[in-house]
Amino acid sequence: MIDGVIIKPLKKIPDERGTIMHMLRCDSPEFEKFGEIYFSTVYPGAIKGWHIHKEMTLNYAVVSGMIKLVLYDDRPGSKTNGELQEIFLGAENYALVKIPPMVWNGFKGMGAETAIVANCSSVPHSAGEIDRMDPFDKRIPYDWALKHK
Repeated sequence: MIDGVIIKPLKKIPDERGTIMHMLRCDSPEFEKFGEIYFSTVYPGAIKGWHIHKEMTLNYAVVSGMIKLVLYDDRPGSKTNGELQEIFLGAENYALVKIPPMVWNGFKGMGAETAIVANCSSVPHSAGEIDRMDPFDKRIPYDWALKHK
C-alpha cells in the first residue's frame, strides 16, 4: 500500500425505500477539511488519468458502477516511492479511499455501466493545483489493459 493512502470500508444501509451510503463525516479520523465535493462519471472502459494534485487531498467513493483506481507514488523520499497500487471500488467494494497530495492517480470504468465517483476534496479545485499526464505515458509503469489472471 502506498504511504499515506487510507482505504476504509463504508456502510450502506438498505431498506425497502432504497439505500443510505455513508462517505465522510467531519468527525471521521480521515477528514482534514472541506474544499468541495464533486462527482465524476466514467464510461465502461474509459480511463481518466493520470493526474496529480499539489495541495489537494482526495477522498473518493464510488456510489454507482465500478472502477479500477490506480495510484503511483513518485514522491522523492517516500518509503513507497516507485510503487503502484490498484483498488477496485464500487458496488462490490464500497469504500472511502483517501489519497494524499503528490500521489499520481487515475481510474478506469469497469463493468457494463457508467460509474459515478464522488470526491470530497480538502481544497477547491483550481487549474494551477493539478498536473495531468496521458494515461499511456511510460513514466508511470502501468498497463491499463484487462488482466486475465
